[in-house]
Amino acid sequence: MDDKKHVRFQGRLVFVGFGSIGQGTLPLILRHIDMPRDRITILTADERGREEAEHYGIKFVINPITRENIGSLLEPLLGRGDFLLNLSVDVSSPVLIEYCMQRGVFYLDTCIEPWHGMYTDGSLSLAKRSNYGLREEALEIGKKYPKATTVVLTHGANPGLISHWVKQGMVNIARDVLGDVKIPKTKEEWARLAMKLGIKVIHCAERDTQVAEPRKQRNEFANTWSVDGFVSEGRQPAELGWGTHEKQLPRDGKRHDFGSHAAIYLARPGMSVKVRSWTPDEGSYHGFLITHGEAISISDYFTVRENGKAVYRPTCHYAYHPCDDAVLSNHEMGGKNWVAQPKYRIFVDEIFDGVDELGALLMGHPKGVYWYGSRLSIQQARKLAPYNSATSLQVAVGVLGAVVWALENPDRGMVEPDDMDYRRVLDIAEPYLGNVVGKYSDWTPLKDRGWLYNEDEDVDKSDPWQFKNFRVV
Repeated sequence: MDDKKHVRFQGRLVFVGFGSIGQGTLPLILRHIDMPRDRITILTADERGREEAEHYGIKFVINPITRENIGSLLEPLLGRGDFLLNLSVDVSSPVLIEYCMQRGVFYLDTCIEPWHGMYTDGSLSLAKRSNYGLREEALEIGKKYPKATTVVLTHGANPGLISHWVKQGMVNIARDVLGDVKIPKTKEEWARLAMKLGIKVIHCAERDTQVAEPRKQRNEFANTWSVDGFVSEGRQPAELGWGTHEKQLPRDGKRHDFGSHAAIYLARPGMSVKVRSWTPDEGSYHGFLITHGEAISISDYFTVRENGKAVYRPTCHYAYHPCDDAVLSNHEMGGKNWVAQPKYRIFVDEIFDGVDELGALLMGHPKGVYWYGSRLSIQQARKLAPYNSATSLQVAVGVLGAVVWALENPDRGMVEPDDMDYRRVLDIAEPYLGNVVGKYSDWTPLKDRGWLYNEDEDVDKSDPWQFKNFRVV
């Protein structure tokens, strides 16, 4: 790989959390950011990653952040112009964000996390346990510090790169449908382009085919990235950005009575909801409708309002088929009424084959559907960067791209992936993404339906892009 330094940074960098994504990100930071490694500290809750940190000579501190010790822990490590890279679970992102915005510290996370226990706190409403609620809380903090040092919300692969793939996909479609197109510069221009193209639905469409040996064991949750993260988000309510073309709310669908109103949630865990989707290699498949930040931010970003009313918004959600052993793990956990297994395992060295196919599926435009994203094999990932699987590398380069962008744009206050320069981030990430592919298809969620059983009650044949057609009943 080219060891080009994208940016010079002389501040201090603190990793909070050092699981699979942190371990995969560190080599990229050292390779592409010009900074002294003795100014990097890893602050984490357990021993995971110690060997990897010691390999690079990075300070490794085990001291879990709590509500009580956050100030005393961070004060000696971070000051104005330093960078907090939050890759943890069970540590409140809004609390860390406000700490950084008050002190002029750069910040980036890959999802908005609450304190431990909130996701499964049955005393809280489903709305309060949602990503929508967490996002609204974070955005309110951002409004208090409009000219603060740059804080990047939710930027890995998805959320993160997926927002940039949506924009690149839209540009590609516009060129094919409309001819040469002027690249939008503002949120309003992007939303108007999406409306002009007639995009009704956007999926974060992912199929992970990586396989490992030994396989998942009984009473074990196995996955190709953070098990803690996957279990947490999978037990949250399923969430989706809700388009203006939708005719009816799902029977278990709920609207929010606060915030942007760009999304709804279903009164059931995302790990129990399946949807139809499509990727170029896999073709049609069933994926889980797991809540993710991009489902909300993308739908919100591409909303067109006239006289205060939303006249256009696409439906957006995740359609995730994880590796087969994670599907088995999820099935086992569901059988225990969503009580997680006592053992976790993240596949890295055990993986012997497979690809993570991850991209944006844009639907409803004149050319049908268009998928744009990354096909990255485990063999490619291992050649490109150490301590990574195909899945973790896609996330890690999203982190790298956003860190570089933040350092190049140091006074933007709070931003989401949709607010950033999509080409700058993709230019940094693409050398690590394997085969970057754009492909059209005539697929719809109605394709090949009804040949074996009558499904007329479950479909709307007048509009294939209704959510009820995607949902697996």
